[in-house]
Amino acid sequence: MRTTLRMRRAALVFTAIGALALTGCSDDGAGKDKGDDAGKGEDSAQSVTLPKLDGEKISVAAVWTGPEQANFTKVLDEFEKRTGATVTFVPAQDPIVNFLGTKIAGGQPPDVAMIPQVGAIQQAVAKKWAKPVGNEARAQLGQNYSKVWQDLGAVDGTQYGVYFKAANKSLIWYNTKAFENAGASEPKTWKDFLATAETVSASGVTPVSVGGADGWTLTDWFENVYLSQAGPEKYDQLAKHEIKWTDPSVKDALTTLAELFGKPSLIAGGADGALQTEFPVSVTQTFTGGDQPKGAMVFEGDFVSINIAQTKAKVGTDAKVFPFPAVGADSPVVTGGDAAVALKDSKGAQALLTWLASIDAAKIWAEAGGFISPNKSLDAAAYPNDVQRKIAEALIDAGDDVRFDMSDQAPQSFGGTPGKGEWKTLQDFLKNPKDIAGTQAKLESDAAKAYKS
Repeated sequence: MRTTLRMRRAALVFTAIGALALTGCSDDGAGKDKGDDAGKGEDSAQSVTLPKLDGEKISVAAVWTGPEQANFTKVLDEFEKRTGATVTFVPAQDPIVNFLGTKIAGGQPPDVAMIPQVGAIQQAVAKKWAKPVGNEARAQLGQNYSKVWQDLGAVDGTQYGVYFKAANKSLIWYNTKAFENAGASEPKTWKDFLATAETVSASGVTPVSVGGADGWTLTDWFENVYLSQAGPEKYDQLAKHEIKWTDPSVKDALTTLAELFGKPSLIAGGADGALQTEFPVSVTQTFTGGDQPKGAMVFEGDFVSINIAQTKAKVGTDAKVFPFPAVGADSPVVTGGDAAVALKDSKGAQALLTWLASIDAAKIWAEAGGFISPNKSLDAAAYPNDVQRKIAEALIDAGDDVRFDMSDQAPQSFGGTPGKGEWKTLQDFLKNPKDIAGTQAKLESDAAKAYKS
């Protein structure tokens, strides 16, 4: 699967769009029932056929909150209109496998769960919670999804997951006023990134905002450095635990990351402050305070635009984006995603999977913003601005060369649990980035236990 040409192409796309002046990705109500606006009438009728489900009640569990929950609700509202079913959104907590286990033990499993980790899908299958995807949904997947996205939702050759929401997790967003005042420019390499950080710091603004209270952001930092530095083949091996976390390639990546984490003056609030900063705050504090924000840059995926929309900053003018800097030959392209998994083998649950695999469902959230679909049949014109459109196109163009978030491929006890495994160990590393050998040893110990269980 190793092909770096598409990664280079994606990096060039992201570089080219970084300077575009655009409006923010605010929730403008797109996708609601406004005559022909919701699904565009005739086009939507041709895209997917759904059964009549009058009187049927369906529950969907997801960890989404705020604008993400609101936009997903628009997708569910349209499903209700087309089928006659009533759909209830069930707020879930991380780790979602534990949440679902409690619901199932209590005899109240949701019909469908939106699962954000590949490893969690595998656990749901191993526990015999997940139901295979039906023929209609599989047909939609075959029409609309590349093989890699189908494979990510399959276990031992059986399809269980329908990936609905994807993310490009290789972007750094920056406060343009802070950059202008510092005389800084968009860096292309890791060395240039560190130099840019020092330039911004010299201007009186702390350069990097890190949401270290949420351990998943730190796994994303590591994965981008590792993919660019070690390459896709090593990345795949480490993701499957075919090589150990004590491997020299991991040492190299942690050493590189320590070049940033080891300089508290470059991180908003230092290590202690970062470890108390949740992801949404890491974004909003970058785009408030005018040209004197708490941090000038923040790393994370395309979904950062949702949090920017909670401030007065506008994407493309006050807030711009560049690709994660290349540590090796290429800038990395790491993705994540949320898959719909049926926990009840009911007509309603299967119909919802079919709906979520369709062009029509993807179009509703795409128009609302803060969303990228792995659905290759979705017209890119559905996205609300050129930044989101180009990021989505690059993701689709990468095809089967996409590398999925490594921690999300791991067993959830290692890669997806607050206060444990990779999340906790990398938080400890942020606090003490000199202890590279100790960090590797702890990561390997936790990984060995998780992959055996």
